Amino acid sequence: MSAVITVALPVFALIAIGALARRFALLGDGATVALNQFVMLLALPAVLFQAMAGIALAEFLDWRLFLAYALPTFAAGGVAFGLALRGGVRIGGAAIHGLSASFANVGYMGIPLCLTAFGNAALVPSIITLVVTTVFQFGSALTLVEIGAQPAGGKWRAVRTALATLGRNPLLIAPLAGLAWAQTGLGLALPVEKFLALLGGSATPCALVAVGLQVAQAGQRFPVGLVLWFTFLKLFVHPALTWIIAVPLLHLPPIGAATVVLMSATPTGSSAFVLARLYDREVAACSGSVLVSTLLSFVTLSVLLAWLTTGG
Repeated sequence: MSAVITVALPVFALIAIGALARRFALLGDGATVALNQFVMLLALPAVLFQAMAGIALAEFLDWRLFLAYALPTFAAGGVAFGLALRGGVRIGGAAIHGLSASFANVGYMGIPLCLTAFGNAALVPSIITLVVTTVFQFGSALTLVEIGAQPAGGKWRAVRTALATLGRNPLLIAPLAGLAWAQTGLGLALPVEKFLALLGGSATPCALVAVGLQVAQAGQRFPVGLVLWFTFLKLFVHPALTWIIAVPLLHLPPIGAATVVLMSATPTGSSAFVLARLYDREVAACSGSVLVSTLLSFVTLSVLLAWLTTGG
């Protein structure tokens, strides 16, 4: 429980600061938009580039770890995405539904929890989950949202326009550039590394404060049923599917299995809200999912950690 409190309590504190700032009008009306644009265009790309610049390509060759996290992630998100489309939600909003139900907070909560619980043996599985989440999952959602944002004019034209836009998007350019740089073997110069660390270190605080601002926004109400549905998928269905694939199906080693399961059990990451707010798609539902899933994860992660660390 202490590990969960140590890692998760600052998340709530930052959300609360944002809510209080909105409640007492400490920041201007454009603060939520400005914070999100800063995170999406500057801070988060710095995080992605730095993370990928230190990764050797050989670390991705464990296909079992990759599948053990990717398959249940896209399955849980796919359920929410498909039901949203069936219910009449447009593709961009449906993509945000999918993220809200399956986009794990692997960076700020997952990696610290895994390293605390399992030590350095959890590092490679943690990196693989980070890559799946930030590159493949977030990139797929971003593509769908971009396609949905294009004006009418034919499906293929919309896809071409969206891909052209994505080709200029720093959230996809940054991790690919980082991975390419890693293969040169040159490493990052110390001033560059410190610059990226300073800029990237602001991503999570700013995103979580923006969540708090959105939570306290006048007239903004969560769709309670939808938020509870996302939270159920995120905190229960996602880790259950991960365990089924990692243990009885793929027979992963204990540390690898425990890492991907714990990662999948973390609450909805704030970057999902950043994307929702930037494109103005399902913002209330997504911010509610971040808040409620983080709150309930105090209990669910504590129980799961106790089970995993006692040989479960």
